[in-house]
Amino acid sequence: MSLRLQINLIIAVLMGLMIGALVYQEIGDTRRSVREEVEGSNLVATQLLTRMSWIYEQSGVPTMVGFLNQIGHVRANQVYLYDPAGKLVYSSPTATYKSGRNAPEWFSALVTPPVPRQEIPVGAGKLVVEADASRAVLDGWDDLARLLWTGALVCAAIGASAFWLTGRALKPFGMIVDALQGMEQGAYDTRLPILPGKEARLMSIAFNRMAQAVEETATAKEAAIEARQNLQENRELTQMIQSHIEEERRLIARELHDELGQLITAVKSMGLAIVQRTEHGDERVSAAAHLIVDTAGCMYDAVHELIPRLRPFALDSFGLGDALQDLAADWKFRHPELELVLNVDNLPNDMGDTLTTCAYRIVQESVNNALRHSRGDRIIVTVGSGEKVLQVDIEDNGIGLAADWQRPGHYGVRGMRERAVALGGSFEIIKGASAGTKVQARLPMN
Repeated sequence: MSLRLQINLIIAVLMGLMIGALVYQEIGDTRRSVREEVEGSNLVATQLLTRMSWIYEQSGVPTMVGFLNQIGHVRANQVYLYDPAGKLVYSSPTATYKSGRNAPEWFSALVTPPVPRQEIPVGAGKLVVEADASRAVLDGWDDLARLLWTGALVCAAIGASAFWLTGRALKPFGMIVDALQGMEQGAYDTRLPILPGKEARLMSIAFNRMAQAVEETATAKEAAIEARQNLQENRELTQMIQSHIEEERRLIARELHDELGQLITAVKSMGLAIVQRTEHGDERVSAAAHLIVDTAGCMYDAVHELIPRLRPFALDSFGLGDALQDLAADWKFRHPELELVLNVDNLPNDMGDTLTTCAYRIVQESVNNALRHSRGDRIIVTVGSGEKVLQVDIEDNGIGLAADWQRPGHYGVRGMRERAVALGGSFEIIKGASAGTKVQARLPMN
């Protein structure tokens, strides 16, 4: 139901109550006036006829009949004359006032008072005077009918005026509804003009502010969705790039081991052959051959040190646990003063290359960072599998995080975090139990 219709219904109900109150008052006034009219006219008629009955009592009933015929109808009364035998010899003529019309029976029953009846002795006969309220009741009914017709016309005029005025007053609200529907359909750039009327003006201002906020929120939401999509695409691209990098590292390490290693071995073998042949000959040639052999040996050692850094063969051949054992042994050899504890527990065999590579690189980068920055002498590496999650923890007892460790440029930390998040996991750097630094990575194994 529209607001306009509700307002007009309220006005109609109020007018109906007002008309009802007027009708109630009119009926009450009619009842009082009819009672006064009947009682007064009956009293007057009774007094008049009583006096006349004294005058005409000696003349008898015929003389009284002549008198009654002369006075005719007595207002609001019916007069009956009976002879000594009880026979009706006279009755009042029909009233000519509004003759042929009567008020409705329900209205008459509502306003008619008890009808008084008076008997006056006339010689041996009697004169009966009965009040007749029908004309007074008809007057009241006519007044009530005029009131109802007038009230109906006034109500119709007021209703039409109210309908037109409320439609005019509520017109701005229709514009507000249209604007809200436009907002519902996605037209967030909808704005309202400054509407007439205090309330409508405040509502239009509030709507425009709301629309501006909704438009900004929708724009920000779209930008956030686009940013999330771009971030997801970037992470997928990063994951793909990292996979390609690891694959290239694997191929380069294989090539270094198979091809370059054999070539260096061949160069070293040829150098040794030259040394043997020139052992008792030209010393300069022998010294050059020894230099070739030594250089080939250094090249061979450098290549074999580089291969695990590119891609440890143990990671492909034996799995994450053995690769970490080899990595820990290398660290202990290079840093004999360091206490490195490696705990590897309950690792499944089918974790997949991406997950094992991610865990290996996080451990490798975290320990390297601890060696460079922590100034501690103890590092604990814990790798284990929980419920569908690979848990990687690296903790040192060093000086802790620097105040500016989150400044731009720490690509190692960013790379570890991107690796973990790209797999749907989490990565945190927090304060360790011994005031050092603790790296926590949780990687889903699905």
